[in-house]
Amino acid sequence: MPAWAQSSELEAAIAETRQHVTDLSAATPKEQRVLTRQRLRKEIDFIGNDRFGSVREGKRIFTPELGLAERQSALGIAAIRRSGVDLPIHLGRLCEAPLLKPDQERMLFERMNYLLQQAAIHRSVLNPERPSRHRLEIIELYLALADWHRDRIVEANLRLVFSIVKKFVNPNNSFDELLSDGIVALIRGVEKFDFDRGFRFSTYATQVIRRNSYRTVVLNQQERQKVMGGLQDMDIDIGEEDRSSAISEKRWHELRSRLTIMLGDLDRREKFIIRARFSLGSHRKVHTLQSLADRLGVSKERVRQLERRAMDKLRAMAGTADLAELEG
Repeated sequence: MPAWAQSSELEAAIAETRQHVTDLSAATPKEQRVLTRQRLRKEIDFIGNDRFGSVREGKRIFTPELGLAERQSALGIAAIRRSGVDLPIHLGRLCEAPLLKPDQERMLFERMNYLLQQAAIHRSVLNPERPSRHRLEIIELYLALADWHRDRIVEANLRLVFSIVKKFVNPNNSFDELLSDGIVALIRGVEKFDFDRGFRFSTYATQVIRRNSYRTVVLNQQERQKVMGGLQDMDIDIGEEDRSSAISEKRWHELRSRLTIMLGDLDRREKFIIRARFSLGSHRKVHTLQSLADRLGVSKERVRQLERRAMDKLRAMAGTADLAELEG
């Protein structure tokens, strides 16, 4: 371990992350080779810096005191109240970390990316034929420490996520879903932020979270329209009121759940064709009969027959599933 990795500034982080680092002391050479190959398949991304090449850079980065403030429960409670949404009080714990000072924010980003760079250097010399248990442990420790610094940035900015996503909440987009997606966007933003450009992370994160929330709303709307169109094509009676976007969240989930159950009763090819033709599930576009024929290795006419057979099954199931009860 280099001297900088034994800095008192890293003691707390190392103590917390040790439990997340796999103990390889009992790993056999064969197991070490497997772990080495697994590690080589995973790239380590980081935001580089010209100064990182200096042999003294580690000492410079980890000598100053970070001085993070203690978490405050009052901050979490205030965040819940300001959200304007009826939320469980335990969510307030996500927002108990005080905001970072500019120098603290820069130090965290610099330390996180330096640790990732050091892990990448060790990864670059791994050899599956001559595995090094010590090097594997060093890589895992550096990655865990980098995650610890990333998490400090994330938790200090969670109140920003709350304040942004609440503006996108409506009957079709719940706060919980938007919050979850917003936190993922925040984490990705931390990993992609270039700390050396001279502006605060919150400026960058605000744009990232807003774009992500807008994308979530649009995708949810598109998916609802696809499902509603699919239900109409199966001759399921959907009233004019429901053809507009004013379908309730509860009813939307019920309809989607029923459709999912019915699709589950189709065979593998029928299910694939219906999902691809109506752009359901993981399919983000409507596939042509010819493209499906090429994928399945059958004729275009055969795909048409399978689609027709699947639609007949779904219409029959719709007739026995008593979907009219959802019209209330």
